[in-house]
Amino acid sequence: MERMASLAAAPLAAILLGASTVAAAPTTSTHFQYEEMTVAQLQAGMTSGKFTSHQLVQAYLARIAELDKKGPALRAVMEINPDALAIADSMDAERKAKGPRGPLHGIPVLIKDNIDTADRMMTTSGSLALVGVHHARDSFVSERLRAAGAVIIGKTNLSEWANIRSSRSSSGWSGRGGQVRNPYALDRSPSGSSSGTGAAIAANFAAVGIGSETDGSIVSPSSCNSLVGIKPTLGLVSRSGIIPISHHQDTAGPMCRTVADAAALLGALTGQDPRDPATAASEGHARRDYTSFLDVNGLKGARIGIVRRDLMGFSPWSDLIGEEAIATMKKRGAVIVDSLAIPDLAELGTVEMTVLMYDTKLDIGAYLAGLGKDSPVHNLKELIAWNEAHRGTEMPYFGQELFIRAQATGNASDTAYTHAIARCRQIALENGIEAVMKKHNLDALFACTDSPPWPIDLVDGDHFTGGSSTVAAVAGCPHITVPGGYVFGLPVGVSFFGRPWTEGELIKIAYAYEQATKHRRPPAFRPTADLSAIPSGHAR
Repeated sequence: MERMASLAAAPLAAILLGASTVAAAPTTSTHFQYEEMTVAQLQAGMTSGKFTSHQLVQAYLARIAELDKKGPALRAVMEINPDALAIADSMDAERKAKGPRGPLHGIPVLIKDNIDTADRMMTTSGSLALVGVHHARDSFVSERLRAAGAVIIGKTNLSEWANIRSSRSSSGWSGRGGQVRNPYALDRSPSGSSSGTGAAIAANFAAVGIGSETDGSIVSPSSCNSLVGIKPTLGLVSRSGIIPISHHQDTAGPMCRTVADAAALLGALTGQDPRDPATAASEGHARRDYTSFLDVNGLKGARIGIVRRDLMGFSPWSDLIGEEAIATMKKRGAVIVDSLAIPDLAELGTVEMTVLMYDTKLDIGAYLAGLGKDSPVHNLKELIAWNEAHRGTEMPYFGQELFIRAQATGNASDTAYTHAIARCRQIALENGIEAVMKKHNLDALFACTDSPPWPIDLVDGDHFTGGSSTVAAVAGCPHITVPGGYVFGLPVGVSFFGRPWTEGELIKIAYAYEQATKHRRPPAFRPTADLSAIPSGHAR
């Protein structure tokens, strides 16, 4: 999730982000033999025998050791998989004996530390309360990655409890992992809650990464780290074995350096799962291969609606990026339908928060109840008490007022809860995305993803000025962000979102935009923003 400046005034897309003051560090050498290599390039290299999965994993682990805890000290990786090289060896042997399983065979991947793995790694959501807790079964996402032949090399840091603990949090801070830094400017926020995945993949710590989102937690850190992020339709990717916030909005999804990589990764994650009833709706919609939608001419004739009211105007620098993107789409043959608005969108943050407070109590409580005796907490009330007893390490900078608010909610039959659920659907989906797209015969809606990354501030929390994630998150609709450019050297993404199950169409449009612009460039680990690079009439 993200973080809001004011719970009453801002959309929830602001709650699940973060901030802190960080000492400057010198620019770091970024030389890396596999830097910016795509999944297809890595797969071709292994197929040709130029290198092995073992060599790939070894190189990425060495880079993590060099840059994550030393050098710029991104603090993006929470834990390394002690079995990563052994898994890579088994994938190399299988390739030699049988050939590759598919595009992810032997590919190193990092996953967020709220995704269960049945191995020697822990799943803690960044909380010291769950240190030492292990799992007997993989999450569905982990199962799918292993079935595809991917090598899970570690887990990434995150905004603790996916940023639903406090409204004054710093995105990317957790009790267990500390503060994640943005590799483009080390004193700027990586955003959250999938901050570690965002910073790690941007810094070439793995080929691809997995984040999770309730509202903004895939697309916002992707935007702030110059990545492609896909927040799928609710039910396309199973949530079983992922520490939850809300069964109404939670999903996992790809965070990658290219649209092609994100499409390849998404196809590996889909599938119906009896442990997550929401995935039943994906029958007839889910695909195993989304790379077939990669079309360099995908903007030609596409009808793109520009949602200006509420979803743009939150940052003049983001607006510069947005206007350049609109001009590019026009040049590539898109039909632009401008100045659209989603009715009652200003109300959405309030009713969404009501739903999330009930869901936090119910859903986190259900996850904790399923943990064994090695966990000291088994419901939200016990977790609140544990945090209070360990305030010095768990809550040195911000508290747990959202947990306390969630604990005070009633049960699932409360009128306040059921009304908020219905109103959320009405605003975001029925009268929102569905109605606007039908009225104007649109293929996608467009907005800027976020403001540029803000200074980290552990004292006062995030200085997030706005973003466009909430409507698609609440509606359960797909949302893709793509690098849109840079201002003062800081990344800004642009967003495409649409009706449920239209991932393919959005990938087609996003890929065509990406290929027309090719904005993505690797980070230089600058100590701060390049304030000398003043945009003059356009973003740089």
